[in-house]
Amino acid sequence: MDQQQIDFGFVLPHWFYWGWLATMPIAMILWSLALEKRKAAKAEADEAAEALDADGRPSVETNFIVKAIDWLSEYSGQFVAFWTINAVVFYAFEVIARYIFNKPTIWVHESSFLLFGMQYLLAGAYAYLYGSHVAVDIIYKKFPKRGQYGLDIFTSVFSFIFFLTLIGTSYRFMIDSIAMRERTLETWQIQYYPVKAMMFIGGILILLATAARLYKDIKRFNQLGRSAS
Repeated sequence: MDQQQIDFGFVLPHWFYWGWLATMPIAMILWSLALEKRKAAKAEADEAAEALDADGRPSVETNFIVKAIDWLSEYSGQFVAFWTINAVVFYAFEVIARYIFNKPTIWVHESSFLLFGMQYLLAGAYAYLYGSHVAVDIIYKKFPKRGQYGLDIFTSVFSFIFFLTLIGTSYRFMIDSIAMRERTLETWQIQYYPVKAMMFIGGILILLATAARLYKDIKRFNQLGRSAS
């Protein structure tokens, strides 16, 4: 009995997948910046209000390094946010190919799975910049503002230990994956070492974001101390 041959139709080339993920968000960010320039006057309305950082805390004077880290955290988050558009387009393509043309793909699920995994790894710094990480603050909220900043300064030590461990571990994963030219085990067999590299890069980004946040918390802590004296 002849087994029916399944026609998978179009298969996304590996080089196009990685190239598109590297360039598409940059184009989208530049486009969004161009649109924001046209609305520059809108910022004047916020000048009367108290200056706040991205995470809603009082803004403090920072140096060039901290500003550069905040910029990196901001745009790395925007970069991976635009990847979500690709997942929507990929799954729309899969539905049309499968149910209208009877040509299911071998790459859509895996490409989107890797996409969401890399987003999770790289968006940590952006979430940290905006104070979006989950926190158990039942006791934390009972402290006065200076006590909260002091507690943040103390707990940042444990954050540094965790992120340094993450960077060291993911670096070994990345080097081993590159050495063996690792690929996924699915039919598409796309390169897997870029995903391992994103784990390493994401660890560095969130470590830098933690250092920038620590710098600002120390300044807020000292400012409240001077105002109270």
